[in-house]
Parts: sequence; structure tokens; C-alpha cells
Amino acid sequence: MLSQVPVPRLARGIVVAVLAAFAVVYLLAGSFLAVVALGLQLVYVFRSLQRFRRPWLLAAQAVVGYTATVGLGASVGLLGFLSGSLLLTPLWPLALPVAVSAAVIGPADSAISMVLIALLIYGLTRLTDRVEEAHAARLALAMAAAAEERLRIAAELSDGIGRGLAAIVAGVKVVLGRPERTAEVLGDVVGAARRSLADTRNAAADYRATSLAPEVTTARAMLTAAGIKAEVRVGHSEPLGPAGALLSAVLREAVTEALRQRTATTCVIETTAANGTVRLRVVHDGARTAEDDNLADLVRQVEQAGGTLSTSLSAEGRLTVDAVLPGTHGPVRTIDDPGSYRLSLALLVAVLVGFSAKALLLVPGGLVVPAAACLGVIVFMQIRSITGRHMPSLVLMALLTYLPILVFGRAWLGSAGFLAGPILLAFPWAVAWPLVGGVMASVAASAVLLGLPFPQTVNFTVSTLVTGLVVYGLVRLAQLVKELHQARQALARSAVVEERLRAARDLHDLLGHSLAAILLKCELARRLDPERARAELEDVLAMAEKAATDLRVVSGEQQAMSLAVEAESARSVLAAAGIEVELALTHGELPAEVENVLGTVLREAVTNVLRHSSARHCAITTVTDDGAVRLQVRNDGVGPAGGRPGSAGIGNLTTRLAALDGRLGTAREDSWFELTAQAPTR
Repeated sequence: MLSQVPVPRLARGIVVAVLAAFAVVYLLAGSFLAVVALGLQLVYVFRSLQRFRRPWLLAAQAVVGYTATVGLGASVGLLGFLSGSLLLTPLWPLALPVAVSAAVIGPADSAISMVLIALLIYGLTRLTDRVEEAHAARLALAMAAAAEERLRIAAELSDGIGRGLAAIVAGVKVVLGRPERTAEVLGDVVGAARRSLADTRNAAADYRATSLAPEVTTARAMLTAAGIKAEVRVGHSEPLGPAGALLSAVLREAVTEALRQRTATTCVIETTAANGTVRLRVVHDGARTAEDDNLADLVRQVEQAGGTLSTSLSAEGRLTVDAVLPGTHGPVRTIDDPGSYRLSLALLVAVLVGFSAKALLLVPGGLVVPAAACLGVIVFMQIRSITGRHMPSLVLMALLTYLPILVFGRAWLGSAGFLAGPILLAFPWAVAWPLVGGVMASVAASAVLLGLPFPQTVNFTVSTLVTGLVVYGLVRLAQLVKELHQARQALARSAVVEERLRAARDLHDLLGHSLAAILLKCELARRLDPERARAELEDVLAMAEKAATDLRVVSGEQQAMSLAVEAESARSVLAAAGIEVELALTHGELPAEVENVLGTVLREAVTNVLRHSSARHCAITTVTDDGAVRLQVRNDGVGPAGGRPGSAGIGNLTTRLAALDGRLGTAREDSWFELTAQAPTR
């Protein structure tokens, strides 16, 4: 999980901590120029200081490094700052002469330290750059994924529904131009309209199928409207792929049963994902029996998909519907950065081998082989556990840190840093730092018991922290890069899901309404005399052109929608169905996004009037009050309460209005049904 601290800042902080730890070692050894070397090095760490990365900076680093080592007798390890900076520039070949000069000037262990510092400066800086690049690119990937999905959806819709609309327009034009062919052609137009409407509904269902989220939103809205306390706990990742359709059907049926019984007071909807499966549990207290005949067909479908679906009734009368299916994700392009992992692993190996070589320089000749064997085990364990730390490994690391001291003496004190690094990675900092402090104290105590001089005791103690920070920094930066790529992929998946859900909502709310109205008008035209049929068909032609615009909206082209125009269209469609319409619009100018959403709400409301009632009267009104606009659609002809009329549309509209800080409400009184949508106007 990514830290609460901004990731690039965390990465830079890790690098600064590691470099500062190296500088402290040389500062404690008496080289005050280590602070200057650190300050100059930070120019390469922070991108905000990039303008200072000039040849004069390298010259200054060279003056500081060689003054400290040649002039003041400091350890040649300080030249690692210069060499590391050279590796980050086009002048990187000059790093080799610097390394050679370090080997000539100083002892072998200091020359090894110099090489390790140079490699670490190069590697940590590059890894930090990768972290910043991955962090900056995460939104771009999501936008690219959404755009790619939008193009794919547009191609699918244009190929299917687009051709159907073209056929409708062509047929209507033939009838209008040659009335004698009305009976012959109008049947084909009705067929094309019916197929296009079916294709639209099927496409909307398919786009919704990869995600359980819209069905969860709808279920919550329906339960709340029925006075049932709904508790939702979402623990899965979207998109689910084919599993989403089945789980949506299970959730729909389980919630329908809770509403049907009319005795439920609470309902819990929970999803979890683990071990390649996704689980849906719905628990409510409104059941009389564990048997549900409506689930029988779903049980077979779930089993055919490789999952399980079961129901159980507790002694307290709580029904549990439990569905488990293999979790599959939709096609989202995954982008990873194996180079960062390889760089981190190579640097870690180099550091471990380098520190091990420094330790072996202090081991007596007769003990080199067993010491090398022990160090080999430590190196292997560090590499093996790079992706995670576990208590058995830490216990073994602790044994390999302290027991060999009895054999190898002071030469083994430096290995404590290999334990400090895993501790920093394994525990929260509130626990890790006291433990690392304990390791450092144990090194100091061991040095005292071995009779080492005070300067060496301090050196081994501080080096324990430095080595631990180096191991921590290398592994943590690699983890940050990996986590960022995972976050980018999750964000891309979410963007694809949102794009598919947007297309599903628009298909249902915009194009579905238009095609339903076209079908109604065409059916009406078949029953009228030629003159009146011609007027209806002219409306059909206008509606088909409007549907083509709707198709472009679904394909991702944002079009402005007029609430007044939608209201007039609603009046026309309802009147064609024999419904008396009362229209009273008193709203003023509205923000474009509010007008779009309310226009969509009106379309859905009119569709539900036609599909779910035997209405004879319908009133459509708008009012503005106290910074909000309220749209109300009220109709009669509603049957007894039950079922889930227009549930998909209700969920869509709830989602759209929630995005504007608006709300959707429904009410039922006798045979009247009322839908109210409210949204802020500023």
C-alpha cells in the first residue's frame, strides 16, 4: 500500500537519508567536507535544482573530494560522491579514473566503499526518477485506457445500432416520398426499430455486466426507498468481466426477494476477492424460507461458470445468499517496469557483495572459507526475501548476525547492517526504529567486549545503520515503483469501467428512450390513415436524427441537452400514447451539466411511464428555489407496489445526480407515482 506521504517526496526522502548517513560516517571520522559533498550531491537528487547541474558542479565536487582525501587525509570513500555524479551525466566514463585514483590513494576497504557509494548514488537517483515518472504518468495511462475503450465502444455501436438507425431513416424517407409503398416499407422500419432497440438494451446490459458497481448502487437505492436499512461493504476490484453479469443477477434477485416479502428491515451486501475468486453475500431478515425458486436457474448458470451459489436461513430468520465465482478482469493494457526491479536487484547484490568483501578483508586467512559461506547464506536470504519479510527469516538472520561473532570476532560486526535493513522493511517505523536501535546497541556492546578502540566502536555502530538504510532504500524504492505501476493499472481498470458504465447509462437513458419513442411512433403510424401517418413519420424522421446525435453522445462526444426541448419531446411521445400531459416549466438558465442530467432524468421518467404504468395523466414540472432546481414527473395508472420497475434507470439516475451533489426521490400514493430530481444550480 502506498504511503500517505506523496510518493515522489517519500522516494527523495529515502535517498537523502541514505546519502546523509554516508556523510555522517565521514563527518564522525573528522572530515567536515563531507557536509559540503552531501550538499553538492543533493543537486542531483532534487529535480527542482536541475538548473544547477552544470560542469562547474562536477568540478566543485572534484575539488571537495580530492581536497578532503589527498589534502586532509580523509577516507577515499568520499570520492564516491564525485564518481556517482559522473555516472549520472554524459561524462560517466570519467568515473573509472576516479575509482582507479581511489584505489591508488587509499586502502582496499575504503576503495570498495567508494565504488559502492558511487553505484548507490547512481542507482538510488535513477530509481527515484522512475518513481516520479510512474507517479506523474498514472493519470495519462488512465486517460489513454478510457480513450481506447471509448473508440472500441464507438466502433461497436456504429457497426450495429448505427446501421439500424440508417435503415430507419432510409425507410421513412421512402415512405414519405412514395406513400403507395407505406404498407410494404413501414413493416421493415418497425422491424429495424425493434431490432435496434433490442440491440441497444443488450449492449447496455453487456457494458454493465463487467461491473457489479451499478447493481450495488441500484440495490442500495431500492432498499432505501422501501425503508430497508442497507449496509454495503465492497471489497472487490473492477472490472469483474463475465463474473460481473452473474453476480449482478444474483444480487438483483436477492434484493428483489427482500422487497417482495415486505417484512425485511435490514439488508447487508458484501463483496470480497481472494485467491482468484470474487464472493457476493447478501443477508436480509425478511425471509420465511431458504428456498427461492427464482434462484434455481441462476444456480445452474453459476455452476456452469465454475462457481457456487447457496442459500441458508438462520434460526433468527436471516437469509444468506452466497455466490462465489472465478474473478476475471476485462482487457486492460498492463504496463510494468521490470528495469527498475532489475536495477534494484543488481544494486542490492553489488552492495551485499561489496560489504561482504570488506568483511572478508578483516577475517584471518584460515577462516575466510567458512566466513564466505556464512556471508553467502546471508546474501542469498536477502535476495530471496526481497519481496517480503517473514519472522522465520528474521530469526535466522539474527542468528547469523550474532553467533559468528564468537568465531570471526570484529570482522563480523559489520554484518549487523544486513539485519537492520530487513527490520526496517518488516515492521512499522514505530517498532522498527527501536529494534534497529537495539541492534546498534548490541554492536556497540560487542565491540566493547572485543576490546576495540572507541573510534572503531563508533564506526561499526554507525555503519550498522548506514548498511540498514542502504538495504531498506534499495528495496523500498523498488517496491514503490512496483506499487505505482499496480496503482496505475488499477486506475486504468477503473477508467475503463467508468467508460463502459457511462456508455451503458447513455445507451439506456438516451438512445433507449429515443428508439422506444421511434418504435411507438412507427406502430402508431401503421394504425392511422395516410395523412395522419405522414405527420407521425415526420416525427420519426426527426427522432431518428436525434437518435443519431444520441449515438454520438454514447460514443463519447459531449452534446448539450436542452431540458425544454426534452420536455416538448416527452409531451409528443406521451400524447402519441394517449396520455394527457400537463407541462409547467418555470426554471431559468441552468448550468450545462445540470441541464444534461435533468434532461436524462426526464427521458428515463417518461420511458418508465410508458413501460411500467397504464397512465392516462402525466404532469411534468420544474421549479427553482434556494439555489436548486427541482424536476418532478407525476403520473397515474400505477399498479400495486412490488417488483423493481425501472431499477436500472433508477441506479443510473442516482449515480448521475450524486455526481452533481443532487438527489433522486420517488413516492407512491394510491395509483400515482412521483419521481423528483433535485440538483444545485450553482
